[in-house]
Amino acid sequence: MLGTLARWLRIMGYDAVYEKDRTDKEIVDRASAEGRMLLTRDKELAARMGEMGSFIASDQLEEQLRQVWHAFSLRPDQDLTRCTICNGELDPMPVEDAEDKVPEGVFLLNHAFFRCRSCGKVYWHGTHWLKIKQRLADLDPDQSL
Repeated sequence: MLGTLARWLRIMGYDAVYEKDRTDKEIVDRASAEGRMLLTRDKELAARMGEMGSFIASDQLEEQLRQVWHAFSLRPDQDLTRCTICNGELDPMPVEDAEDKVPEGVFLLNHAFFRCRSCGKVYWHGTHWLKIKQRLADLDPDQSL
């Protein structure tokens, strides 16, 4: 339901678990056990979580981001801190270690690389990062939903 939103929350530096192959009971049990806020497009599932559940009204990403940003007073990290794929934490890695893990042009144009502790994916601040930061800047947190 909200896989893209979860990815964007990770981009913003937030610990966001996405449970696409779990039953509602398993999702509620995990969220409760870990003290997580449950974001969902399912009104009944959100209601089952009480204060720890939040119904996401829109199916449009920008509107979802605005809703969550406003409801939880989120502020994005300026650095990469979470893997967008697995939610693992990112650590800086030595530049020389990235040489055989990224395209040659990327290696030559970048001086900082990050590796996911969990899955090993390598990240860098390329032109895509500038576009991501601009997209987040365009989300005015004071704008009414």
